Amino acid sequence: MNDHDRKARHARLRLAGAAVVAAGVLTAAGYLAVNALSNGAGTPISDTGAGSASANPASPTATRSVRMTPGKARPLPLLAPKTSQNGAPLGFPKNGLGAVSAAVSYWEEYAWLDDSLARKQLEVLVSPDSPETIDKQLSEVHRVREGVGLPPSGPAPAGVTFTTVVKAVRGKSLVGGGRVVQIWLQYDRYATKADGGGDGSPLKDEAVDVIMKWQKGGWRITEEPKYVGLRTFPVAYDPNSVSARQDGWWRVQDAN
Repeated sequence: MNDHDRKARHARLRLAGAAVVAAGVLTAAGYLAVNALSNGAGTPISDTGAGSASANPASPTATRSVRMTPGKARPLPLLAPKTSQNGAPLGFPKNGLGAVSAAVSYWEEYAWLDDSLARKQLEVLVSPDSPETIDKQLSEVHRVREGVGLPPSGPAPAGVTFTTVVKAVRGKSLVGGGRVVQIWLQYDRYATKADGGGDGSPLKDEAVDVIMKWQKGGWRITEEPKYVGLRTFPVAYDPNSVSARQDGWWRVQDAN
């Protein structure tokens, strides 16, 4: 599926201004063991099932893995949310693929310039153990609104839309059991002007990380210091980079 098709299928969020700038085991295919995230702190999503470090370096499989790049590997098919509440995507399973899919859906569907809708989404998605995250995220929304000439608070004006497209992910478990996962997202963001014109300065190849915590039957966003202190930082994503693949980067395939 090409970027144009993916963008057309995402729910579009209203924005303001022409210069808008401003997150089970894989089925049938069986080529990715996403539950590798549950193997302990720092364990990446891996296509060897238990982490590539455990593979015999002399084996043919290990040799192929050393030469693999994100662009050559099959893309990771994301899961669609089973339900939503106040615009927040919900219903992802308790496994590595569920955590990754939840983070991508949040980042692509977040109401970046509508602070009222953003608050409703965050109240659903943010862990009760990280309440300060809501105010922190809303402060960023207010800053972006002011940056494009809007009042700090208010709805997103009609006539302008944008789409965020996550292109690649890198996920690692921060604690044993895979219940807290750090997801790095590589994304582009495109705006559409009120007159229907395209964005002359889209955001390209941006990167951000989100920490997802399994809590109350779903994946919640958290910034608890005990987990923030365990964050890891990846090599730069490049679809043609062997190092990026070895570091755990995967291209993603849209769930819709």
